[in-house]
Amino acid sequence: MRAVVYAGPRDFSVSEVPDRRAAAGEVVIDVALAGVCGTDLHIHSGGFFAEFPLTPGHESVGVVREVGAGVHHLERGQRVAVDNASACGHCPHCVRDQPLFCENFRSLGVNEAGGFAESMVSPAHKVFAVDDLADDVAVFAEPLACAVHGMDVLALRPGADVLMLGSGTTGLLLAQLLVHGGAGRVTVAAPTEFKLALASSYGVDRVVQVNRDAGQTYQVLRDLSPEGFDVAIDATGASSVVQILPDLVADNGTVFVYGMCDADDRVQWSPYDIFRRQLHVKSARG
Repeated sequence: MRAVVYAGPRDFSVSEVPDRRAAAGEVVIDVALAGVCGTDLHIHSGGFFAEFPLTPGHESVGVVREVGAGVHHLERGQRVAVDNASACGHCPHCVRDQPLFCENFRSLGVNEAGGFAESMVSPAHKVFAVDDLADDVAVFAEPLACAVHGMDVLALRPGADVLMLGSGTTGLLLAQLLVHGGAGRVTVAAPTEFKLALASSYGVDRVVQVNRDAGQTYQVLRDLSPEGFDVAIDATGASSVVQILPDLVADNGTVFVYGMCDADDRVQWSPYDIFRRQLHVKSARG
């Protein structure tokens, strides 16, 4: 079968690789669609705990071709979406019910072969039927799960005035959850007009077109809300945007780092200002 294979960072080809087979407790899935997200850009450069050689692709939907021994909830020909992440269940983090921080964390498309291939193998308990969804809807299952986790961590106060910077796919998913999850008003600021139009069509209360200069963006948004927003969210993964978040929130406000910056990026915040204004800094991984 054909697959995208990275020999190392920025070194990839479309290659012929052996067909995958299902061991006990596994299924083989013929991939119909595999999403591409910002995380894949980090993986492309060797970031985000990628292990090589690697076939990326962590947002996958397809059809079950082979069912391994002991698998009874799935059958051949069934349309499914894949949860790419698996925890060991017995390390210190897992026994404290913190599987995202598992010491033996395995993630299809990150440190095991994923969905940028004609077929892939997944633990069967991480595969879910999507018979009632079109492929181009079901492929959003993984990024939507990330947005749901983001909402869980954010623990939004009902009626909050929320600002989100960025209008990529995962940002627009999160924006919809904010709109329907108790926010009093949701403002999305981003440079791309057609993405802002999508945000408006999804029910966002206010969109603001800004450029990619963080200083100018800060001034536009500060003028829009001089007292600050209750919550300011970065959905860009740009450290220059993360840098301005504390100055965009009101006292007792929340800074939410939702986008993924590069590992070497740094910001400079005043710890005294965070203390004096009782700011809350949160993030959501995966």
